[in-house]
Amino acid sequence: MTSTTRSLLRRAALAGGTATAALLLAACGGDADPASSGDEHNAQDVTFAQGMIPHHRQALEMAELAADRASSAQVKDLAARIEKAQDPEIEKMTGWLKAWGEDASSMPGMDHAGMSVDTRMLEKASGEAFDTAFLTLMVEHHEGAVAMADTEKDKGSYGPAKELADDVVTGQTAEIAEMKALLGQNG
Repeated sequence: MTSTTRSLLRRAALAGGTATAALLLAACGGDADPASSGDEHNAQDVTFAQGMIPHHRQALEMAELAADRASSAQVKDLAARIEKAQDPEIEKMTGWLKAWGEDASSMPGMDHAGMSVDTRMLEKASGEAFDTAFLTLMVEHHEGAVAMADTEKDKGSYGPAKELADDVVTGQTAEIAEMKALLGQNG
């Protein structure tokens, strides 16, 4: 074997090894910019979590009333599903805020005073009147959550928060359609 042939073989082996190493690094997520991978959070992510936690808590307060006051099995089932979905989301967002060193107990800038009025109204209703009021108020409530989640999807940077926002949009949009159908509304 000539020295030229050996040199060409070494170069080919080196090029092949370099290509293999590059592929391995790419497969292992060798991205040097952590923000692009969704590991870093921004102010929108904090706002989303701090706003969505009390929003979810209010939905839970409303949903808990359905067990004793609703007349429709469909409304009771929907309320149970709302509780099952939103309670773990509250825990998840609270964990993020604590990990980020942000306040997870009081949520600044959120005015949900109207919801306490709605909850008091629901506490006084029962039967079909409760069902109608619950569905009407929960449609409005879910529409607010979808708007908050859309903002997170557009302006947030933390991957898990954006994924949760996507889940909120998907799940609550479906529930809005279900509630409107139960109310006899179109679309």
